[in-house]
Amino acid sequence: MTASDPKADLRLYLQDARDVLLWKLDGLPEYDIRRPLTPTGTNLLGLVKHLAGAEALYFGATFGRPFPGTPLWITGDAEPDADLWARADETREDIVGLYRRACAHADETIAALPLDAVGRVPGAPGDMTLHRILTHMIAETQRHAGHADIVRELIDGAVGQRPGGLNVAPHDPEHIARVERAAKEAAARGDRRT
Repeated sequence: MTASDPKADLRLYLQDARDVLLWKLDGLPEYDIRRPLTPTGTNLLGLVKHLAGAEALYFGATFGRPFPGTPLWITGDAEPDADLWARADETREDIVGLYRRACAHADETIAALPLDAVGRVPGAPGDMTLHRILTHMIAETQRHAGHADIVRELIDGAVGQRPGGLNVAPHDPEHIARVERAAKEAAARGDRRT
């Protein structure tokens, strides 16, 4: 039987999600990492910027370890949704660097505190444990890595958790046709929502 280290396990899953998010930027020009590709404006660099703020907030101020130089868009002194897109004067290197620094700061907090350490998210009611914050950040980062996966697929077809897209269905026209046929057949049977 292998011994388990819950904190190390959680940290591993968080780092994996972080890595997935960042590789979605690889090889793309500035326009493609910034342009809105959904009706809500979802874009790759904005997702990284958003998660930089989340890491800084949840693992910084929450546990009395403020992240140095926290951007105004985290504290609410910026225009609405400023954390979800990059201004023209914000470089890829600046935002990715900020994300890496926020993650390193978060890792220091994770290493320094036990999972049952209690903190308070600024502006939120109630206390939260490091365990709960870690779980939340894994879910948050994986959620946005999924958004990034879809956005990247819209840009150039690159998909998956790693370069090469080995963990997703292949680009197969027959598969797409099968899915489309099933959708049409279900629709022809009528809307059965209850």
